[in-house]
Amino acid sequence: MSSASKGDRKATLDAASWLFNVVTSVGIILVNKALMATYGFSFATTLTGLHFVTTTLLTTILKSLGYIQSAHLQSSDIIKFVLFANFSIVGMNVSLMWNSVGFYQIAKLSMIPVSCFLEVVFDNVRYSRDTKLSILLVLLGVAVCTVTDVSVNAKGFIAAVVGVWSTALQQYYVHYLQRKYSIGSFNLLGQTAPAQAASLLLVGPFLDYWLTNKRVDAYGYSLTSILFIILSCSIAVGTNLSQFICIGRFTAVSFQVLGHMKTILVLILGFIFFGKEGLNLQVILGMVIAIAGMIWYGNASSKPGGKERRSFSLPKTQDYSSLPVSSEPDEKV
Repeated sequence: MSSASKGDRKATLDAASWLFNVVTSVGIILVNKALMATYGFSFATTLTGLHFVTTTLLTTILKSLGYIQSAHLQSSDIIKFVLFANFSIVGMNVSLMWNSVGFYQIAKLSMIPVSCFLEVVFDNVRYSRDTKLSILLVLLGVAVCTVTDVSVNAKGFIAAVVGVWSTALQQYYVHYLQRKYSIGSFNLLGQTAPAQAASLLLVGPFLDYWLTNKRVDAYGYSLTSILFIILSCSIAVGTNLSQFICIGRFTAVSFQVLGHMKTILVLILGFIFFGKEGLNLQVILGMVIAIAGMIWYGNASSKPGGKERRSFSLPKTQDYSSLPVSSEPDEKV
């Protein structure tokens, strides 16, 4: 196969992976918004635990049918990943409760520079001037769209710091583990989902009661709300898998930058389905700036020297070379 056809194939798979992530992520946000706003199911952490229970069931079935090969991750790696992932969920939920929406959005935007810092420190990645400027343009555009009132207190700031750093570490660790063990996205998800499901279902009800002063077992379940919960869990399987696929094919920074496209889509679909009163010139201007920054980032980071890893090698604990994450990992976006 020629290099040109390999490049075309990789570009097609990259686009399909990203589209899969966008569709499932936007879908689950809209379903969860309807579930929580319309039906009052405000138990976010418990719902996330149910998402991973569904994911565990699916990966177990596929493993028994031979579609997923067994991979042996070190227990320390699984424990660290689950801690990062769970602190991410808890930190961001508490940050949203204790801070204003404006500061919460600023905290989410800061994940990009934190992810950049992790890549520079651990992977010796270097960014060109255009790549850095394009990231700043994306941040500016999303900030114009989403940041309104900004107020913060000490405990809210601590929760935001925990949420941001744990989220960045969790996304970096997805990429790290896939490279370390040379395993595919579904294999890694099958290894980590059971531990996440168990830990979140154990902690979730107590955390949700602390955040909402409501008990999940006292919620008035109806047929419609149960159907929405099942729909949310079903879409979450695709969301979890697509996140692992995208971070495996790209990097945590690229995942964060392009991830803000989902923010723009959620805003647009929210105006369509939930009312247009928030649509104004400021939001439209922010969308245009953010999209321009994303296009610039894709072009700048794909150029030679735009974003490259220098003198970095990662030891492998076991040979799973028959299960590549992508045909040309970690070269360009």
